[in-house]
Amino acid sequence: MATAKLAEQTYLPEQVEDLARFHDFLASHVAPNDASIARYMLTGPGRHDQVEVPAEMHRVLLQVVEALLAGKAVTVALRSMTLTTQQAADLLNISRPTLVKLIQDGEIPCERPGHRRQLRLSDVLEYRERRRQQQYEDLLASEVPVDEDDPQAVLDALKEARHAVAAKRRARAAAL
Repeated sequence: MATAKLAEQTYLPEQVEDLARFHDFLASHVAPNDASIARYMLTGPGRHDQVEVPAEMHRVLLQVVEALLAGKAVTVALRSMTLTTQQAADLLNISRPTLVKLIQDGEIPCERPGHRRQLRLSDVLEYRERRRQQQYEDLLASEVPVDEDDPQAVLDALKEARHAVAAKRRARAAAL
């Protein structure tokens, strides 16, 4: 692959009819929990011109097609496998000082090959997933009565639950 082609690219939702057919095919062939059973093949113009597509690539294609079908643009952004503290903070949507505190508290590992911190992308993504999972569990654990017939009551209850979860998170942070 030529280096010039390795650039951020945004794709717009065009030709929805073809995407719908492609989505239906991808969605009907979602791998079960045992990914060793499912096999995906990419074929070329030649009779024996084919290669197996890994299950992870199948999930990527399905996510891209679902976003395009939803009328969203999809950007393929290249990322380095190591990040600066500012890049990691931007990825996590937090301030750089907050990220540095997370590093100091041992929440996210980092390396210091020189005088600057470097974080592995996989560590930052793993922390983001742990944080999302904890937020989800906290939200489910909050017992807020909800009248499902009244949309405004549901929105108010969710707002109250988010505030309760945020207060709980601040209390946990203060205890550290």
